[in-house]
Amino acid sequence: MLDFLLHLEQSLPLLLDQYGVWIYAILFLVIFAETGSVFFFFLPGDSLLIAIGALCSTTDLITLHSVGLLLFIASTLGYTVNYYTGRALGLKYFNEHSRFFKPEYIVKTNHYFMKHGGKTILIARFIPFVRSFGPFAAGSGHMNLMTFGLYNVVGGVLWISSLLGVGYILGNTAFMLADLF
Repeated sequence: MLDFLLHLEQSLPLLLDQYGVWIYAILFLVIFAETGSVFFFFLPGDSLLIAIGALCSTTDLITLHSVGLLLFIASTLGYTVNYYTGRALGLKYFNEHSRFFKPEYIVKTNHYFMKHGGKTILIARFIPFVRSFGPFAAGSGHMNLMTFGLYNVVGGVLWISSLLGVGYILGNTAFMLADLF
């Protein structure tokens, strides 16, 4: 099962054949889980988005606009859930008896997110491991919710649209080259 999840992008045509429009729900859950929890950092977000874009260029069963909107919603909601999880649980792991998490770390995190939080949330979308931990750290560091929300939305639009777009262009190019030869 873990191997299947790690290489989900390779199974997209098969999943589309087997589940039809339910592929939208599957993709929503994968992107939501990857962005909404620090425990699912291993899910293939970037490669999956590129593969979805390529698949959209070769089939009429899913469209680029509808899957783009759906995955934007999934990624934005995921980041928001992860932010609130960090806000609620972050301080519980920072105490004077913790081996790795010290109270002064939360103070440093607060200062960091006050100064660089927006850039971090935006750039974290494009870095796989950081994508799952950035919003949790922002919540733990009590980053301003309005600032977080703005960069969450902008980052989600840029991440989803750019990678789906790259996949769509690559899929169209491969499709056209196959017609030529």
